[in-house]
Amino acid sequence: MLNTLRIANLALLILFPIAWFAPLLRAGLMPNLPFFGGLDEISVISGLQSLWGSDVFLALIVTAFAIFAPYLKTIGLALVHFDLLKDKVLPVLGYLGKLAMADIFLIALYVVVVKGAGRVTVEGGWGLYLFTFCVVASIVISILTARMMKKTAIDNAAN
Repeated sequence: MLNTLRIANLALLILFPIAWFAPLLRAGLMPNLPFFGGLDEISVISGLQSLWGSDVFLALIVTAFAIFAPYLKTIGLALVHFDLLKDKVLPVLGYLGKLAMADIFLIALYVVVVKGAGRVTVEGGWGLYLFTFCVVASIVISILTARMMKKTAIDNAAN
């Protein structure tokens, strides 16, 4: 079980950066009309680039939630899996995963609000699903790791 969790968690170290550059959304102003162009693809990274130019405070928050929180959690879980970090940090790592989930909520809220505007077309891209998968997988790996560590501690105490 531990080896499966290790492999799944290490895979997230590769999948998260792919998700950051993958298109989360495709958006455009009346894309069916001539001269308005098609749909622009928006990724976590391209969104952050735009934010840094207009709202530095919001860019810092999104950078923390979308990039640092999930990646630090994944690295922390890897350190726990390889016994380089005590399992007492698992609750803190769980909070980092919840912060990353807040980012997905904000993206979903953006899609709903913009679609309500009527003249704008917004479609979810495959990167949105990949990023959501990575965050949810990280949460599941964290929960399973905590259960496994608790069971191991109980078994060691019984012996």
